[in-house]
Amino acid sequence: MTGALDPAAARRRYAAVTFLFWFPVGLIVPSQVLLLGERGMGLETVAWLFAVHSLTVAALELPTGGLSDVIGRRVVLAASGVLCVAAFVLFALGTAVWVLTLAMFLRGVGRALSSGPAEAWYVDTVQSHSGADAELRTGLARGSTASAIALAAGTLIGGGLPWLLSLGPDWGARLTDATSGLVPPLAVPALLGAAVGLVFVACVLTRLPEPPRPPASLRDVLRGVPVTVLGGLRLGAGDALVRRVLLTAGAAGAALCTVELLTPGRAAALTGAPESGAVLFASLACAGFVCTALGSHAAPFMARWAGSGERAVPASLATGGAGLLLLGVTLLWRGPGALALAATGYGLIYLGLGAAGPNQNDLLHRRVDSSGRATALSVQSLVLQLVGALAGLVAGRLPAGPMPWLLGGAVLLAGAMLWIRRARPAAPATGSPSVPEPTAAAH
Repeated sequence: MTGALDPAAARRRYAAVTFLFWFPVGLIVPSQVLLLGERGMGLETVAWLFAVHSLTVAALELPTGGLSDVIGRRVVLAASGVLCVAAFVLFALGTAVWVLTLAMFLRGVGRALSSGPAEAWYVDTVQSHSGADAELRTGLARGSTASAIALAAGTLIGGGLPWLLSLGPDWGARLTDATSGLVPPLAVPALLGAAVGLVFVACVLTRLPEPPRPPASLRDVLRGVPVTVLGGLRLGAGDALVRRVLLTAGAAGAALCTVELLTPGRAAALTGAPESGAVLFASLACAGFVCTALGSHAAPFMARWAGSGERAVPASLATGGAGLLLLGVTLLWRGPGALALAATGYGLIYLGLGAAGPNQNDLLHRRVDSSGRATALSVQSLVLQLVGALAGLVAGRLPAGPMPWLLGGAVLLAGAMLWIRRARPAAPATGSPSVPEPTAAAH
């Protein structure tokens, strides 16, 4: 592509749009359940609303990835931002269940549309400038770092805004009265998220140049998306390394879901009350995002230290697995250092997963060409979500105690073991989302 951005500029713009997408998500993490409760929604209704979001993302993950590969990265990413803006506004102002259900549906569609296009744009841009052997890991690490920092900063700001509005001359009450109760303080983070979402859309449209694509008619889209999706579903069967990446995504999903499911209850048990436990959990969530950012930033160093990205992945996953095992062990030993060990284990989980992600995706992008890149990322995301959901169901049925933590750690260590045998190098696929023939190291 003539006039393609140089890798440094592509890295900066990729990190910027990644931050702008995830910052609004972090903003509403601390307040969304509390806002729904203030709107009069019971726990059953809240669970239904979140299920709408999760099921929508799962159902549309692959078709939206295929759509990006057919019609382009920028238009799909901009559509994602527009839908997320609408979802945040409806969520902030909605009081009826059907409005909130629509908000969660639109948010799910926007999340599915966002899965892959920005990263695929970055890889396409760098490879068009520097060739298929261009260095990708640094930019992928910057993107992962940006998303983690955005979530950490958003969580802190989103949790602090309603509290700040309750100080001084009670600005929160004045805001509620001025809007006839439509905008309580807990709705402010969602409205701020909508404003940031508009900046995200503008940045995508003006800062992510793409090479011209031939116009795609509705027939082309209806025919091309299913073909691309089917190619994505065949990825794992066609190449041992791609299969490892997908299976590792499932192991990471199981670990993350275990931690997110069990940590709030453990935090409440440590502090002795649900309210103080919620504060501790918010602090832990922010610390986890920071550790993810540090791990992602260190991913290129890990690859150099281990000798290759393929060797860095199992080392990183083993670090995360050790953290989960450490959390399980601290339930059996309640000595004076148990709390410090538990905090160390929690940090190791996110540090290890943060370091593994960019190295895995660097390997993935070298096995899949541009025509199926976003679909491959969508397959990876779908595996993470589905295995995570299954792990959550299993962990919820296990007796309270160390067993769920130890099981999650064992799954993550099993994911690391998949990388012990190395696949033979293969050239990137060309012309379609298919991948090279299976290697001798296929599992």
